[in-house]
Amino acid sequence: MKKVFLLSFSLILALIVSACGNAEENKGNESQSLKVGATQVPHAEILNYVKPLLKKEGVDLQIQVFQDYVLPNRAVEEKQIDANYFQHIPWMETTNKENGFHLVKVAGVHIEPMGVYSQKIKDKTKINKGATIAVPNATSEITRALLLLDASNVIKLDNRDGEKTAKNIVSNPNNVEIKPLEPAMLPRVLDQVDLAVINTNYALQAKLNPTKDALFIEDSKSPYVNVLATKKGQENDPRIQKLAKVLNSPEVKKFIEDKYKGAVVPAF
Repeated sequence: MKKVFLLSFSLILALIVSACGNAEENKGNESQSLKVGATQVPHAEILNYVKPLLKKEGVDLQIQVFQDYVLPNRAVEEKQIDANYFQHIPWMETTNKENGFHLVKVAGVHIEPMGVYSQKIKDKTKINKGATIAVPNATSEITRALLLLDASNVIKLDNRDGEKTAKNIVSNPNNVEIKPLEPAMLPRVLDQVDLAVINTNYALQAKLNPTKDALFIEDSKSPYVNVLATKKGQENDPRIQKLAKVLNSPEVKKFIEDKYKGAVVPAF
């Protein structure tokens, strides 16, 4: 009887160990979720493209789309999401400084050349006297817009170093008025102003083709590389590192070049 009991106990123990082993094995095979915030175009489109590639790496990418430039960073800072992909480094650094956030770059992915658009002006050499030019209203974006207008000879700045405002304009031959607005509003007011300096993601959403429709556009040497970002201390998270690797892959480079045809430029 004792032998039967010992045999039964050994069999039960073996089944328990086997079950635990299988559970651990299945757990290891399960995809780990990764929540990433992004604006719709082109960021969420690129993330949707890499989603199946990341799935092969054992990561289930969950994309949360935002309509502005403020909430995605707050969501990362408060750990509502794991990372975001929508911004360039000057914006991230300004946001950190102004809000006490702790976001860091994980990987640079692409450049979205900022452009100057108009429904009223067709010849970029003929800017109306007293023309109103709408620009993004955030500190880093105003600087970027003014630098583009300076490079396009619409205005002249005192120099091209550091942050800029309208006070840095030293030459304004057409007496243009600079009107800061929320970035998402710029395509909507295009018929109400003479020119608007619009971020490419919002231009694309408004069905504007930066390489065809912009009167002036940044070149591919722009320092405003859009990055995958996360909260400091999380940059070495294996899930985030896998996403960074996929975003910098040859497949993604080809996807960006084929889909956006110069309106979005790979930065790797």
